[in-house]
Amino acid sequence: MAFENLKENLSDVDTNVRSYIENSSEYYQLKAFKVLMKSVTSFSKVLLIGAMIMMILFMFSLAASFSIGQIIDNLAYGFAAVGVFYVIIGFIIYLLRDKIDKPLLKIFSNFYFDKNGREKL
Repeated sequence: MAFENLKENLSDVDTNVRSYIENSSEYYQLKAFKVLMKSVTSFSKVLLIGAMIMMILFMFSLAASFSIGQIIDNLAYGFAAVGVFYVIIGFIIYLLRDKIDKPLLKIFSNFYFDKNGREKL
């Protein structure tokens, strides 16, 4: 009798463990899919918005180059002035590159984790 009771309990434990493993596997697959899709959609949005901003910046740069060139009666110097402006902006961004990491990490960690340290997703 005790042996049969033990056998039933072990059978129940085996069933529960298999169910737990199956449900955990499905949960992590769903979670991975959710994170992947959020990443893909975010990347797509950034890519599209970035492309539009680059086109706008390109048009404004051409307009500024032609305007400066007409003011100083030399188009080459107008384009050179805008080029130098971009070099200066690039150099400033290069110098501040380390200061960008900390705020980005903070923003993304707040996005993925709540205040108690548990995952939101």
